[in-house]
Amino acid sequence: MSCHRKTVRQWTRGVVSASLTALVMMLAAAAYSQQSAPVQTSGQTLYEGLCASCHGPEGHGDGVVADDVLLRPRDFALNAFKFDTDADWETGTDADLANVIKYGPAAYGGSSRMPPWETLSGEDIASLVVYIRQLQQ
Repeated sequence: MSCHRKTVRQWTRGVVSASLTALVMMLAAAAYSQQSAPVQTSGQTLYEGLCASCHGPEGHGDGVVADDVLLRPRDFALNAFKFDTDADWETGTDADLANVIKYGPAAYGGSSRMPPWETLSGEDIASLVVYIRQLQQ
């Protein structure tokens, strides 16, 4: 009988050990798949919802409505920003982009076609600036 109990204990330990090993492997696989999956940033999500229809999915100024406006939307890949919104003698700085996003280009003598996005939080605007910078590469 003690031999039988030992065998049952060994079998139980083996099953528990195998179950724990399988669980650890499943958790590791799930963690790896989350790390390897493309991550969509909030800046990208905002860009796709607010900007891509004019500026295009890759920022080339070729969005679906770009042909319907008199002035073509800015091509971000060119890195040719014209506004110095903070009077620091540099155009196209992160602060300039943030101001143009928040207040619209019309506030700085540009087109009124792009609306101001004053309702966006500072964090949202900063994430948009980061994403626009990525489109310049």
